[in-house]
Amino acid sequence: MQMRAGDDDAGEWVWPPPGAAAWVFAYGSLMWNPCFPYEEAQRARLFGWHRSLCILSVLNRGTVERPGLALGLDRGGSCAGIAFRLAAAEVAAARVRLWEREMLHAVYTPRIAAVRLQDGEPMAALVFVARPGHPQYVDLPPEKAAALVAQGVGAYGTALDYLRSVIRHLDDFGIEDRPLREVLRLAEAAGAEAKETGL
Repeated sequence: MQMRAGDDDAGEWVWPPPGAAAWVFAYGSLMWNPCFPYEEAQRARLFGWHRSLCILSVLNRGTVERPGLALGLDRGGSCAGIAFRLAAAEVAAARVRLWEREMLHAVYTPRIAAVRLQDGEPMAALVFVARPGHPQYVDLPPEKAAALVAQGVGAYGTALDYLRSVIRHLDDFGIEDRPLREVLRLAEAAGAEAKETGL
């Protein structure tokens, strides 16, 4: 799988070379709701990036005035997820679906990154990472992240229900994410306090 190194313009990239199979790394809802057919799925770990509530949700789980938070991949650490292998014949259609799903607001950057599959094999996979400098990108401590999760309500429901769903699905995959669980604890406490005070 190849993209031209250092090129952040997805329209200029060739992914993968014509006629080749490809891998896609999923860390959030793509894990349990892939938008493409695939031939194989394996647990995998991505290095150099970690799962984070670093994207302001201003439509699906919040508004511009009262944003919620959604997942992205932020720099540092590593991330357990699922790697999907796509047949060569499915890659072109999958690319269209992925760009429609992930690149609508250009808050993510598509990259090729090294992942290690569950069987130990290293593999190059397409990933979508958060774009620092984008207006929807944030880097918040747990307390501030929890406040946004507690307040966010958008077209798809609440940011709190979104985070609960994320953690429930990660539990189903046997993936522990303590930072996300701590934000959920704080957000639920903030929500309970707001109800008690009538705010």
